[in-house]
Amino acid sequence: MACKWIALCPLRRFEEQGKLDNKWKKQYCESRNNWKNCKRYQMEEKGITHSDNMLPDGTIDENLK
Repeated sequence: MACKWIALCPLRRFEEQGKLDNKWKKQYCESRNNWKNCKRYQMEEKGITHSDNMLPDGTIDENLK
C-alpha cells in the first residue's frame, strides 16, 4: 500500500522535472507502511504546514523550487 498523499505530494512534480531522484518515492511513498516514517506525511496528518521542498526525512532541499 502506498501513502494516501502520494498523488498530491509536490515531490512528485520535482521528480517529473528531473530535480529529485525517485529513490525517495521508493523508500517512503511506495514502501509498505514506511510512509508513516515520512515527516511530510506526519505533518500533513496533523494539519501542520510544511514547505514543498521538504524531503521525507525532514531536511529542506533549497535546490527544489
